[in-house]
Amino acid sequence: SNNDSPVLEPVESKTATNIHAPVTTDRSVNPPVESGVFTKFSFKTGTIVTDDSWDIALRGTSILVNGGTVIGLTDEPTRTGNGALALETGTFASILEAPADANFKQDANGTYALTKGSGNGWYTYNPQTNQISPIAGKVIVVKTNDGHYAKIEILSYYKDNDATNPANGRYYTFNYVYNPNAGDKDLE
Repeated sequence: SNNDSPVLEPVESKTATNIHAPVTTDRSVNPPVESGVFTKFSFKTGTIVTDDSWDIALRGTSILVNGGTVIGLTDEPTRTGNGALALETGTFASILEAPADANFKQDANGTYALTKGSGNGWYTYNPQTNQISPIAGKVIVVKTNDGHYAKIEILSYYKDNDATNPANGRYYTFNYVYNPNAGDKDLE
């Protein structure tokens, strides 16, 4: 046959469990200053990485993308890719493809691509219980550092999903779908 259509690899659906994102906060200054190494994650490998192949980087409740320019944070990783992200509203299952390119943002000087703060991005903070909870219906869509697409549904901010012990904080568990075909926006 004369079928020259490329053979697409299947989209991968996985769960990342207990990805540790430690942070040190100096509250003796105003505003408080966060420091500590960011945990870098690659959707292509489905693992934490230490090189420049990262797609997102996690520290406390902050999520960076490997694209754009430095925000100006202490211990911030160097961006070597052209990644970007978009915060979409809907169920994880209902986000079937990456949005239009205009919806994607990159980190920039003084500005996170994924807005920080309770109720502004992916989480809420309850001051009575001191707990961080993912916002239902918020899905992070990532254009990876090398032009692939992924979507993330954060399930928990606590090790083994146990928020009863404050020491369990800063451990991400999330579902994700990764499309191994560069430029293909299909996420189902």
